[in-house]
This record gives sequence, structure tokens and C-alpha cells, in this order.
Amino acid sequence: MSDRMQRAGEFLSRHKISAQSIDMEQLVERFLAEMEKGLSGDGESSLKMIPTYTTVVDRLEADKSVIVLDAGGTNLRSCLVSFKASGEPVITDFRKTSMPGFKREVSSAEFFSVLADEAERLIDKSDRIGFCFSYAAEILSNHDGVPLIFSKEIKAPEVIGKPVGANLLAELARRGHDVSSKKVAVLNDTVATLLAGVSVTSEVPYSGYIGFILGTGTNTAYVEEHEKITKLSLGEGRQIINVESGNFDFCPGAIDRAFFDSTKHPHAYHLEKMISGAYLGPLAGMVIERAIDEGVLSARFGERFKAIGTLTTTVMSNYLEMPFNEEYALVSCVNGDEDDAQVLWTIINALIDRAAKLTAANLTATILKRGAGSDPRRPVLINADGTTFYKTEYLKPYTEFHLKEHLQDRHGRYYRFIQIADSPTIGAAIAALGI
Repeated sequence: MSDRMQRAGEFLSRHKISAQSIDMEQLVERFLAEMEKGLSGDGESSLKMIPTYTTVVDRLEADKSVIVLDAGGTNLRSCLVSFKASGEPVITDFRKTSMPGFKREVSSAEFFSVLADEAERLIDKSDRIGFCFSYAAEILSNHDGVPLIFSKEIKAPEVIGKPVGANLLAELARRGHDVSSKKVAVLNDTVATLLAGVSVTSEVPYSGYIGFILGTGTNTAYVEEHEKITKLSLGEGRQIINVESGNFDFCPGAIDRAFFDSTKHPHAYHLEKMISGAYLGPLAGMVIERAIDEGVLSARFGERFKAIGTLTTTVMSNYLEMPFNEEYALVSCVNGDEDDAQVLWTIINALIDRAAKLTAANLTATILKRGAGSDPRRPVLINADGTTFYKTEYLKPYTEFHLKEHLQDRHGRYYRFIQIADSPTIGAAIAALGI
């Protein structure tokens, strides 16, 4: 091992960048404690554990159409969804348009008018509307949703605090439609991802379902017993909980703290800022800059690295994927210096391995909290969505390595990953069928 590679290992350990610096059992215990606090209504918990009033149904009603609206990012999608007797979804009448408020700020009236335009063309096809609303919202007991804040550059401040389902129906009624029998189920994309897993045709009798997203951001959803949701007074039963896991409060080291402090909301979404696509690349950039300052990477590399600008998750992943492809920016940065090339690979790989371990801790705690998966013949189904999880080099296999070591070998819980296309659309339809 070269002297610089040895110093790289010491650097990663000192700044708690390596996966080995994370005590998995302590982290899982801390995650579980935060989950309990969130379920009790403790405002100090970093995990909000948002009730959704949405349940997992045992059987999907066949051949019944549902109108689906999917407001995610900058696009608004609409379609009809039904399910065959086998559970296979059938999506028809699909249309995509821009989200109101993306190109310019819109009033509340304009916002709901655009939503009504999409629902109106299908209004006679179903009395159920499933609305996947991928923005922060409080879900009400009648399955409506109240927006708390808009992200992803959507500018519709008048909509904040207004139930989207009720206002959609009100606009349709204003246009002359009889909406007395119409019902709307509002849910977020992670809950919809969990529900989409229910539609999978399988001979495996799954003991539980998890919805997990790791893309631009991250979140997790699972099913909880009513008696454990102590912040609510509920009868017997169970419902899906939106964990808001990206907000988990955890800061391994000084570089992580410096990175958090450089973001818009320094005290929020720490887990998300260490594992998700929007942040993993910029975090790596700060770690690399510190490695340059400490002489772990050369000054010549440092000059070349400055020309890249803000490092993205895709660019850092590309270096692990094809470290000799000179068309990739980071490969050009290390050209002519084998020590730089190996040290850079080691640093980026360590960040992804740590992100995988943090991801595994999130999933381990969630499955332990659910209490499922103890029978290897009846694993927990994790419907995982998000390009970061699947496209970032080594992230998924490293996550599975840590799950095998901690969830399966240490805790005796079993799981199976699946990726279902159109999960938000399918899940929204299932939610609407359940009301």
C-alpha cells in the first residue's frame, strides 16, 4: 500500500466517512427511538411518523376504473387505472402536462383549475380519484391532503393550507358536474410506492410491505398498528405511516456538519443529505476538497478539480463505473498520477458504502419496527424506487450487503427488493379503491 493510500484510509476514518465508522446497532436503536417518539407526538423527534389513514387491502377489486392524478416534480400526469383479477394493473388514457406553478406563480383558482382540467376529461369514468401528491402535506382522516410547503420550484403560495381533494371537487362542481358521489384519496409518493407492492402477483406470501424511495430525496413508509400510534386515539386496526425518514437527525463528523451548514436548512434532513441524489455528489465534493487541503490528494489534482464546479452524484458515480474513461471529468483530473486515481476511487467508494450502510440502517429499523420478516419463507417486500438507488454505482449491492449482515444475520429478518414501474400511479389507484 502506498503512503498516500494509507493516509487516505486514515483520512476517511478520522472524518468518519468510512462505513466502518458507523456503529450499525447503535444507529438502528437510535432510529427506532426516534420512530417511537414520532408516533407518540413528541415534537422533538426528527421522524414525524405522519399517519396516512390509508390501509393495505387484501384484495383489489377487479375491473373497476379509478381516475389517477400524479403531481410529482414539474409534471402533472392523469390517467385511468384498473386491475385485472390477477392484480395486474391496466393504465389507459394517459396524459402528461406541466404542473401549475412551475413556469410562473399561480393563484389558488388557477392551480385547481388545471387539476380539474385533467380530472374533467375522465370524470364520467369513475367515482374514485387517487391523487399522488408528491409534496409535503398533512393527510386528514377523510383521506384529503393539506399542502404544507411546495418544493421543486412550484410557485403556488395560495394553495398552502387548502385541502386539495375538496378544492378539486369544488372546482368540478362549479363547472356543473355532480360530485356528490365522488371521493378523493390523497397520498404521497412513498406511500403509493408501498401500495404498488401489494399489486404484485406472487406465490410468495409476503409478511409485510415497505415503500422506499431513494432518488433526488429519500423517504420510507411502512404499516403500523393503531395501538402503537399513541398520538392518535384510534380503534383496532392498522395504517400506513409516512416516516419522513430523510429528516433523521444524524451527523457522523465535522465535514458532514460543514456540509449541512452549507445547505438551505442546516438542521433538517440530515439522512437525506448523506444518501440522496441531490446531495451525495456535493457532499463528495466537500470531502474531496478537504482531502486536497490535507494533502491526501495532490495540488495538481486540486487545480483540475476546481474546473469541474459543483460535483454531481452522476459524475462521482461515473468515476467508479468507468475509472479509465477519459471522457469522464474525474478521470481527466487524475490523469498521470496513479496515487490520485486510487485515492479518489477510495474516497468516493467509501462515501457510497457509508450511504449504503445508512440506507440499510433505515430499512433495518423500519422492518424491525413493523415486526415482520422473521419467517424466511414470508419475507418483507420492499418496493424501492428512485434512480439514485439503482443507478449510483455499487449503492444497491452495498446496501444489500449491510442488510444481509445486520438485518438477516443478526436479527433474523428476511426481505426481498422489487422495482415496480409506475408505482405512484398504481399506488394512488389502490388507495382510491380502498375508500
